[in-house]
Amino acid sequence: MRRTTTARRGLAAAALALTLGLSLAACSGDAADDPSPSSTTTSTADPADVAALADVKVEGEPGSKPTITLPSTPFEVTALVVRVVDEGTGAEITEGQTLSIQTTAVSGVDGTDLGNTYESTPEKIVADDQLLPDLHDALVGQKVGVRIVFAVPAEGGTNVVVGEVVDAKDTPKPLDGPEGEAVEPAAGLPGVTLDADGKPSIAPIADAAPTTLVVQPLIKGTGDVVTEDQTLTVNYTGWLWDGTEFDSSWTSGEPATFALTGVIPGWTQGLANQTVGSQVLLVIPPDLGYGEAGSGETIPPNSTLIFVVDILGAS
Repeated sequence: MRRTTTARRGLAAAALALTLGLSLAACSGDAADDPSPSSTTTSTADPADVAALADVKVEGEPGSKPTITLPSTPFEVTALVVRVVDEGTGAEITEGQTLSIQTTAVSGVDGTDLGNTYESTPEKIVADDQLLPDLHDALVGQKVGVRIVFAVPAEGGTNVVVGEVVDAKDTPKPLDGPEGEAVEPAAGLPGVTLDADGKPSIAPIADAAPTTLVVQPLIKGTGDVVTEDQTLTVNYTGWLWDGTEFDSSWTSGEPATFALTGVIPGWTQGLANQTVGSQVLLVIPPDLGYGEAGSGETIPPNSTLIFVVDILGAS
């Protein structure tokens, strides 16, 4: 799934979404102008970007919002570059774990504060192959408490973000399919049938499309309630109101993973408060989908969208 069709790639989407606004970040111990001997940068980064990031100061006590001082403004890099500022002392971070990360960010244009999570709750990300590779490699194998600083080009200029991993937990294994009690859908909705593998198809209806969001559970899952701040693993198929299919995780042969905060509003509103194991029919009006712009060649402007979503996991 992708944001331009629904919401794709957990951390790939989440990390980019975060770095374009607030992002992944947190605090460093009193870092000097140069990285400490244990500090590392990603091996794929441009040497000039690595050198530029090395001049960024990150100061402050662990667990509190750090101060980020840029060497000069505007501060720019050509691509994502990451540096480990301080190694943690907790348990080792392993592949696939769900990480809680306190974050703060500043604009490279003028050094202004872009916001932080210290006044609310940490960001949650999954350390898997959906994460941007440089961020993945900077975190996996480190220990809880690790602090990183990274810079990334964004709309209007580079953003500089600091992140501190405050917790790491094993991510529950996703379900193989929906698990729960079947629910009789309301009248007047597209009919849903499943093939032998569980892939859905729909029978569209000729009635005018609804103008408000429709959320119809088809199977009420027995798992935990989904919250907006979680990363979901799902199988899904999407259609236009006339029944034209435009996207499906079933085509790739594996479920999709994404941050629920990084999707179209119809998904965020429709899947929050559902339960893991549920199968949900969503009918999304244009204002909660892709609006007047549409999306590429597959979703015309002002399209009403239909999705059947199997919620297989939430972390």
